[in-house]
Amino acid sequence: MELWLPLESYELQYRYKYQALYHALRDAIHAGTLEAGTRLPSTRALAKQYDMSRGSAAQVYDMLLADGYVHAYLGKGTYVTESMSAHHNDQIEAELHLSAWGERLCTLTAEHKRSCEEVQLTHESVINFRMQRLLTEHFPAAEWKSALAAVHRSGWQEQGGAAGDPELREAIASHLRRTRGIQADAAQIVLFSGSIQGITLLSQLLITEGSPVVLENPGYQGIVHAVRACGGEVIPAEVDAGGIIPQNWQAQALFVTPTRQFPTGAVLGLERRRALLAWASKQNAVIVEDDYDSEFRWGGRPIEPLKVLDREQRVIYIGSFSQTMPASFRLGYAVLPRSLVEPLLAAKALYEPVSPALLEQRALARFMTRGGYMRHLRRLTRLYGERHDFFVKEMERWLPQAFTMHPGDAGLTIYAVWNGDRESYVRFTERVHEQRVLIRDAAKYRLTPGDSAVCFGFAHLDKEEIREGIQRMRTAWEKCIFSFR
Repeated sequence: MELWLPLESYELQYRYKYQALYHALRDAIHAGTLEAGTRLPSTRALAKQYDMSRGSAAQVYDMLLADGYVHAYLGKGTYVTESMSAHHNDQIEAELHLSAWGERLCTLTAEHKRSCEEVQLTHESVINFRMQRLLTEHFPAAEWKSALAAVHRSGWQEQGGAAGDPELREAIASHLRRTRGIQADAAQIVLFSGSIQGITLLSQLLITEGSPVVLENPGYQGIVHAVRACGGEVIPAEVDAGGIIPQNWQAQALFVTPTRQFPTGAVLGLERRRALLAWASKQNAVIVEDDYDSEFRWGGRPIEPLKVLDREQRVIYIGSFSQTMPASFRLGYAVLPRSLVEPLLAAKALYEPVSPALLEQRALARFMTRGGYMRHLRRLTRLYGERHDFFVKEMERWLPQAFTMHPGDAGLTIYAVWNGDRESYVRFTERVHEQRVLIRDAAKYRLTPGDSAVCFGFAHLDKEEIREGIQRMRTAWEKCIFSFR
C-alpha cells in the first residue's frame, strides 16, 4: 500500500528524515488518520516512497514498535496497535465562528430535527402514509436505459455550464408550452439539483437581511428554512379552502403554491391570482411560484400557472422531476424573468460551475422529445388517480367521523382536518402508532398554531395496503372515546 504523509512540514522541524517520518506516522496514528489495525507499507516500499534507505525505514518502525504504536507480525507485516484507536478523541478543536447565515442555518436545522422527531417503525407489516418518492417498479427502466445508451453512443459533448444541458432546457420549454401554457424559451430556464436548491439560491439572491417575506401558512418547510437562513422576516399568510388569502403585505417577495397549495391541496382561483399579481406590481415585488406536483391531474380542467398571467415578468416558476423520476435523479428547474437569468447563473456558478449529471440530463431530453416522458406521466396519472379515489372512498367508509377530507383532482397527498380537539388527536395518533401505521402530522407545516390535521401520502401504496392502513386507523379510533365538534 502507499502511504501519504505531510512530510515536508516535519522535515522543517527535525534534522534527520527518519525522525521526521517517525513523528509524521505517530501524529497520524494519534489523529486517527491511521486507524487501529491498519497495515503499514513494508520497509522496502516505505523507503522507496520517501527516498530513504531501507535501514532508516526499519529504524522508524523500530521506534514506533518500542513506543507501542505498532505491532509487527513475522511474515504478515506491521500494523497500528488496537489500543491507539481512542487517542484521536483527545484532540482539542478550535471554536470557529460562523457567519450570521451559518448560525441561523445551524439553529434552524436543529429546530427542524426536533420538530421531525416522529415515531419510526421498521417492520415489513408497517403501513406508511407519509409521503414517498416514485417506486422503481412504476418507472420505465428499459426505455430510460435505452435513452442513456443512445446518448452515450452519440458522442455527445458536455454543454451548458451552470445553466444545464441546452437540449434538456429546450425540451422543458416545449413541455411547459404544451402542458402549462407557459411561453418561455430555453434561455430563461436554469436547472438545479432539486427544486429546493433553486429556491435556496433565489432566497440568497433576492432577500436582504431583515426584509419581510410572505409565506403560506401552512406551507413547505424547506422554503421557510431557506428564507429564515437568509435573514428574511417571515410574514405568515393564511390559507383557506381557496388557497392563500391576498392581503396588502408590506414585502418585496412572496413564495406561493397556487396550482395546488401545499399541504392543503387548495387551488387558487383566478380572482385571487390576479390580486397577487396586482399586489406584486404595486409593491414592486417578486413572486416565486412552486409547482411541486401538479403534473398528476386525473380530474377537472388543467389549472393555469400564475406565470401564464404574468405580464410584468415578476413571477419565477419552479418545477421539479422529483416525483416522476427515480430518487437518485434529483433535478429541478426555474423559469426566470430575463432580468434574473444572469444574476442567478452567477450565484449558481459559485456552487456548480458545471451542472452535474449532464449525461442523464441529455438522456432526459431524449426521453421527453421522443414522447417517453409523457407516456410515463399518463401511466402514473391513471395509477395515482385510482389510488386517490380508493383512499377517499375507504376513509369515508371507515373513518367518516374522524376527519374532514380535502380531496382534490391532482397531486400525491390528501389533507385531512381532525374533527376533535387537540387532546383527542394526540390520543388517536398514539393508538395509530400502536397499530403500526405511520402518518404525517400537518402541524409541522404551520408557522402559527392551527387545526390538527394529517397530510396523507397514498400514491406509493397499493389498494390492499391502503385498505389495511385505514382499517388499522379505524381500530385505533375505536380504542379512543372522542367528543367531536
